[in-house]
Amino acid sequence: MAACRQCRLCEARKQAVLGVGDRAGDWLFVGEGPGAEEDQCGEPFVGQAGKLLDNMLAAIGLKRGQDVYIANAVKCRPPENRTPAPEEMVACRPYLQRQIELIQPKLIVALGRPAAQTLLQAEVKIAAARGKLHDYHGIPLIITYHPAYLLRTLLDKAKAWEDLCFMRRTMAARKGG
Repeated sequence: MAACRQCRLCEARKQAVLGVGDRAGDWLFVGEGPGAEEDQCGEPFVGQAGKLLDNMLAAIGLKRGQDVYIANAVKCRPPENRTPAPEEMVACRPYLQRQIELIQPKLIVALGRPAAQTLLQAEVKIAAARGKLHDYHGIPLIITYHPAYLLRTLLDKAKAWEDLCFMRRTMAARKGG
């Protein structure tokens, strides 16, 4: 991934941001793409959205790096933190697929529309897709809001809490209790 030149995102990146956490984790959280801070340090979700994600994880008894792996749909920072273009997501998709194959999570959580669309390979509207169990090659997939969106849209935090509770119930059922 670090040497990838499949799309134009590689031209301005400082480094590819591969992912972080427990490589044998049951939980896989997939975001959109790295921002400026992530591009600088090489780790996803390190800014304000990362702090909120850490708080969201803590709310359901999880901690970054412990049974949790965090990755992005695209591995290089889109300029000006724009949404990754469809062709960029397609170029990066094999890397995300391989990460999923290696991690073998029991549950995948798509954080935001670009991540959901990359994983489902379909048009997704978050409001309609959340609260339902989706499938990624036999792995349950739950879609929720991206933490950066929640920082801008406080009214949807209650819906995100519902999604977190749904994730917890889904994982408990997968683990048999």
